[in-house]
Amino acid sequence: MILYPAIDLKDGQCVRLKQGLMDQATVFNDDPADQARQFQTQGFSALHVVDLNGAFEGRSVNADAVTHILAAVTIPVQLGGGIRTLEGVSHWIDRGVSRVILGTAAVRDPHLVKEACARFPGKIAVGIDAKDGRVAVQGWAETSELSAVDLAQRLADVGVAAIIYTDIARDGMLTGLNLEATAELARAVHLPVIASGGLAGIADIERLLSPAYAIIAGAIAGRALYDGRLDPKAALALIGGQS
Repeated sequence: MILYPAIDLKDGQCVRLKQGLMDQATVFNDDPADQARQFQTQGFSALHVVDLNGAFEGRSVNADAVTHILAAVTIPVQLGGGIRTLEGVSHWIDRGVSRVILGTAAVRDPHLVKEACARFPGKIAVGIDAKDGRVAVQGWAETSELSAVDLAQRLADVGVAAIIYTDIARDGMLTGLNLEATAELARAVHLPVIASGGLAGIADIERLLSPAYAIIAGAIAGRALYDGRLDPKAALALIGGQS
């Protein structure tokens, strides 16, 4: 299992939101590249980066911050938020992003996902963000009629490298990961699925490592790391002890 520390970018700063609401942002570092270096120094093996402004505007808004992050670390970086064209995918992969996350595009332009997977095998993930089981798009501002499982199954055979499943109601709320829904999704598609939204502390890591949730490939940690509720050394030692 891989534990990904999250760097969410808003107006060039490293922030955390509550339930995806842009007016509920807390700034934790005004230098995202510095934050990325800290996470690498702590021993994390990969980073999860999201351009929040980009997710709403449908284009890469925090490109400078992402570029600085890529220059600051040597560990893999997966990037999402506002990437909705093949050119956008290519741009970031050419600049060193190890995996591009398509969210809104996966709902509105599934052909793009197929094209991107064919052109960049192993480098395309799909972000499935759900409210009450329904997929949300456009920076979580709109909810579609698709269920999370339906969308995942539509994309199961096109070469997607992983699915990142976020329970929006839990995101930033420190109420614990929705492991039941994440595992259900993983069983439905037989793809690596990463859990996101609500990781609160070491108890979530312990649950992730239990046999009931062994099917889950990883998890994303955000506010719990920034608030000091999750000790990186303890979490990574626990994961390493299970490998």
